[in-house]
Amino acid sequence: MKVLNLQCAHQHDFEGWFASEEDFHQQLERGLLGCPLCGDVQVRKMLSAPRLNLGRAREEAPAPAGDGMVEMGRTAPGSELQGRLLRAVRELMSQTEDVGERFADEARAMHHGELAQRNIRGRTTPEVAMELIEEGIDVMPLPALPALKETLQ
Repeated sequence: MKVLNLQCAHQHDFEGWFASEEDFHQQLERGLLGCPLCGDVQVRKMLSAPRLNLGRAREEAPAPAGDGMVEMGRTAPGSELQGRLLRAVRELMSQTEDVGERFADEARAMHHGELAQRNIRGRTTPEVAMELIEEGIDVMPLPALPALKETLQ
């Protein structure tokens, strides 16, 4: 099993697991690899330090001094932040109902007491979202990330 550090054209870092180097290249050529954050299929392999299992426990290395360097066995700061963002948005999505294109109508109906209050999410235009805000209805835009539909690894 090969674990590779990958990066899309938008510099989102992520990890990929492959049966072999050949498997990685085949998936890349067939357009099967995509960034879990933005869906970009322009993926490249990044440098990574090998993990050597020498069969004995080692003491944890001290944390980096904030210089942004990646040490063996450590995650790049940007990758950790991306993971946190995905987990937070996925958690929010699991606690809301997707009302799709009916978002503005549902939000207005709840605001005016015509429907029971509940946590919803959906789609609307930026103009309609601004109208909702001007009417005193709290809305928060969320990114439409392809990775939110899949299990976060």
